[in-house]
Amino acid sequence: MKIVECIPNFSEARRPEVVEAIITAINSVGGVRMLDRHSDLDHNRTVLTFVGQPQAVEAAAFAGIQKAAELIDLNQHEGEHPRLGATDVVPFVPISDVTMVECVEMARRLGKRVADELDIPVYLYEEAAQRKDRVNLEDIRRGEYEGIRDSIAEDPYREPDFGPKHLGPAGAVVIGARQPLIAYNIYLNSSDVRIAEKIARRVRNSSGGFHYVKGIGLLVNGLAQVSMNLTNYKRSPMAQVTEFVRREAQRYGVCIHHSELVGLIPNQALVDAAQYFLQMDGFEKDQLLDTRLYAAGQNDSAGEPGPSFHDQVAEGTTAPGGGSAAAHTGALGAALAVMMARLTVGKPKYAEVEKECFEAIEEGERLRARLEREVELDAHAYDGVIQARRLPKGTEEELAARQAAIHAATLHAAAVPLESASNCLKAAKLGCRMAEIGNVNAISDAAAGVHLASAACRAAGLNVHINLLGLEADPEAARMLAERARIEAELPVLMERLQTALKNRAGL
Repeated sequence: MKIVECIPNFSEARRPEVVEAIITAINSVGGVRMLDRHSDLDHNRTVLTFVGQPQAVEAAAFAGIQKAAELIDLNQHEGEHPRLGATDVVPFVPISDVTMVECVEMARRLGKRVADELDIPVYLYEEAAQRKDRVNLEDIRRGEYEGIRDSIAEDPYREPDFGPKHLGPAGAVVIGARQPLIAYNIYLNSSDVRIAEKIARRVRNSSGGFHYVKGIGLLVNGLAQVSMNLTNYKRSPMAQVTEFVRREAQRYGVCIHHSELVGLIPNQALVDAAQYFLQMDGFEKDQLLDTRLYAAGQNDSAGEPGPSFHDQVAEGTTAPGGGSAAAHTGALGAALAVMMARLTVGKPKYAEVEKECFEAIEEGERLRARLEREVELDAHAYDGVIQARRLPKGTEEELAARQAAIHAATLHAAAVPLESASNCLKAAKLGCRMAEIGNVNAISDAAAGVHLASAACRAAGLNVHINLLGLEADPEAARMLAERARIEAELPVLMERLQTALKNRAGL
């Protein structure tokens, strides 16, 4: 199952009713599960963690951003933590059966929607960044809400990736995709924030410290705090970071008072810390009782798989048949075009075509979804013809009504595969374009997708024709047959383009 984690940060903690309203908005989207909430009064900031399948998580993130924009005015907001928006940052994190590229796509789609529907400027960061100088969150957020508000209209650097060049009361939002991050705070037994600031400068990457650590010094609850984000806990482990902070604190005559997590932490990070502090070099995650119990529960709950699509086609029933198989094959063609695009983005060699490839991913996913729906639609398209033929025909009126119903149902049964043929052609065109510009190492995959989509297009056309036999004189039937011919006439030209790309780019 595809699972994505989302950890939005909202600029509010002192008004619990506002935080509850945002949580309610997120939970109103079916298919998401709220795992954690953390509100800090000094920071005046709330961090939520929820998971679910990608589509649900994306919708829930939008719902939270929308509600925060309604209830939080950055002109009235004060807090220790830097911020530039009512919803300050929204990262997507791949957890299970989801790639980083898919999370980048989620960030781009959400960014466009927030800009278009809420009129809020959006900046993309980390893996989703469209500019190298916007990978790091702190670079985007420098100057905070007030500084960006006063310079966004004139400063080219402040121009958002999506949305208007002005800030309203909701500010801007930073949306991105990243690997799991640990938000980790260490408190010192001192109220001298200057010590925390000095330690933060020593521990963070930007000042020559740990490569995967970001840190600032703050005063929280009367104690100096070294507030850190560990962006790669495997390369910059918690235990070593903690010991470094401990040693630095001793230089100033203070020590660690306590530490805290903001949000959730991967099990492996704690296993690594246990290995370090307890010197349990052979300790592994599967020795955790809870891990074993969860794995056992997952195995027990696994049900028997149902019949595959191929099994259903082979059963010998009238549906699913050729039309459904055509749509299914066309969806595979679209999927291969998307695959090629996803293997292209993020590669420096193909930076010039990255924008077009992201657009191809979005278009390919839309085509794939439509064709997958048409598998089911075609399976039921002929039901109307069968039902119409069962209508009574004892009188002239009944006979006329029956014939009209059969005629209408037959046209509908032809319209479904005609739409599939059109979408298969679009999938073939998309795959051909990816073969022309995409990662040459996957060019055969794109070509396979073009051949599949082209064959599916012709197969769908056969179903159009067979359903309209005897109705060629009918104006609507004639229009559909002409449309089928027009669609298929584009295939030979497309295949020539594909062959040229294969020969010129890969010698095939």
